[in-house]
Amino acid sequence: MGRIWRFEIAGNMVKNGLRQRLKLTANGCNEPFRDRYWCPKKQWFQKNTCPFINRRECENYESMCGCL
Repeated sequence: MGRIWRFEIAGNMVKNGLRQRLKLTANGCNEPFRDRYWCPKKQWFQKNTCPFINRRECENYESMCGCL
């Protein structure tokens, strides 16, 4: 069985498949990849950038509303 392609943020590096580069954002939110943006909370890509300034604001919204 072959390897599964994986996108991850480890330290200050962004790793996608066998490639890696320096992280462009401070907390990993909205990290661009082609025409999508990485959401570390959902562990998936979004079409648009996240409206929150940082991960804490995202978590506060989730705790107040119950979901994203």
